[in-house]
Amino acid sequence: MNTFNEFNIKKQLRKAVDGLGFEKPTPIQQASYATILAGSDFLGISQTGTGKTIAYLLPILQDLKFSEQPQPRVLILVPTRELVIQIVEQIEKLTPYLSVRVLGVYGGSNNIVGQKQALSEGVDVIVGTPRRLYDLALSNHLRLKFIKKLVIDELDIMLDFGYKTQLKNIFELLPIKRQNILFSATMSSYVDELTNGFLINPVKKTISISGKPLNNISQECYSVPNFYTKANLVKLLLKDKTAFSKVLVFVGTKTHADALFELLGSESEVSVIHSGKEQNQRTRSIEKFADGTSNVLIATDVIARGIDIEKITAVISFNTPFYPENYIHRIGRTGRAKQKGRAILFYTEKERGLKETIEGLMNYTIPLRKNPEGLEVSHQLTPEEKDKPVEEIKPSNKSSLNESGASFHEKSAKNSKVKSEKKSYKKTLKEKFKNPIRRGDKIQNMKNKRKK
Repeated sequence: MNTFNEFNIKKQLRKAVDGLGFEKPTPIQQASYATILAGSDFLGISQTGTGKTIAYLLPILQDLKFSEQPQPRVLILVPTRELVIQIVEQIEKLTPYLSVRVLGVYGGSNNIVGQKQALSEGVDVIVGTPRRLYDLALSNHLRLKFIKKLVIDELDIMLDFGYKTQLKNIFELLPIKRQNILFSATMSSYVDELTNGFLINPVKKTISISGKPLNNISQECYSVPNFYTKANLVKLLLKDKTAFSKVLVFVGTKTHADALFELLGSESEVSVIHSGKEQNQRTRSIEKFADGTSNVLIATDVIARGIDIEKITAVISFNTPFYPENYIHRIGRTGRAKQKGRAILFYTEKERGLKETIEGLMNYTIPLRKNPEGLEVSHQLTPEEKDKPVEEIKPSNKSSLNESGASFHEKSAKNSKVKSEKKSYKKTLKEKFKNPIRRGDKIQNMKNKRKK
C-alpha cells in the first residue's frame, strides 16, 4: 500500500490526513487498519517511533458515528500524562471536519473537578491514565458500560509501572462485548499473561522485534568512570551546536536528573522532566524543548514513552539502563519519521555488564569511541558511587558460649532479664513490608535480582 488514499476512509478524515502531510502509511498502520476496522481484537507489537498512534486512531475514527450520547464509546488507556496530552492533540488534529468530543484525564495537579464537569457535558472518546480514570469511574462521574472499543497503548510500560491491578479493576467495569486493541513495543511475559486473559481470538501482528533498533539510528558509546565525568563529557559534546541542536538526555533517577540540570543549566538552555515535577512544569519543559527555546531536555525513563517530538538530533543515555528494552525505547526518540538519528551511550565499569546485555539483545556491538581531548576526568563521586566501608565484625557471644560445651545454652528470650523492645503496630508493618516499591524501569524486580 503506497498512500493513505488506498485506505477506505471518509473524505472528512482523509482531508485531515492530507492536511497533516501524511503520505505513505507505515507497516504497522498497514497491518492494523483493516483488522481494527473489522472489529476483531488486535495485538500489535511494534517498536517506538513506527506510527502506532495513527495505526489505531484512523480505523477507530473511521468507524465512530455521530452521537449525542453523553457517555464515551471509546476508551484509550496510556501510562503517562504526557501521552494523554499528545493523543488528545492527535485526535483533535484528525477531526477538524468531524464532530468528535474527546477528553483527556490524568492525575497530579490537574483539577478533577474540571474533568468531572467536562464528562457531564458529553464525551465520545476518553483518553486517560488508569488511576485517574478508575477514580472517576468509582465516583460515578464516568460510566463505562457504553464502551465499544478499548485501547491500551504502551502496554508493556503500563505493566512495568505497576498498573496491572488498576487495569483489571477497569476491565470489571467494562461491558463484556467490546473490541480490545493493544499495542506494545515488547512482548514480555507480563504482556503475554495479561493478553491471554481477556483477548478473544486476537489478530497478532509483529512488525519489528523490540531488540532491533531502527536502521537510520547510528549508535556509539563512551567508557566514562563516574557521574561528574559523564557530566563533563555532555558539556563537551554539546559544544557542537550542529550535531547536538536538539538533544534528549536520559538519566536513571530523579536525583541525578536534577543534579545534571544544575551542572548544565549555566552553559546551555536546558529543561528537565521527571515524575517528581508538577504537571505544569513537565508541560512547560516539553513545550520549551519542542519549540527550540531549550536545546537539551533531561528526562527519566518514567516518561520515556511520553515524548514524541520531531527532529531530535541525538539521544544520550547518561546511565546504562538496568533493563535492555529501556535502551531501545530511549533511542527510539530520535530517528523518527525516517530521519537520521544518533544514539550515544555512557557506561562505567560497573555498567559494562548492562551494556553487554543490551548488545546481546540487539545482536550488535555498539562502536566504542575514544573520549575526546580536553575531557576533564573528575574524582568527585556521588553517594551511590562511593564504596561503603566494611563494618568490623565483632565476635558473636553465641559463638564463644557454644565453645563452652554442648550442655551450655543461651537463655531464651522469654527467660532473659533484658526485656525485648515493644514494637508499635506501624513499626512492625514497616519492618515486614520494607520500603514501598518504586515505579518505572521495572524497578520492582530490580532489587530481588540484585540479591540473587
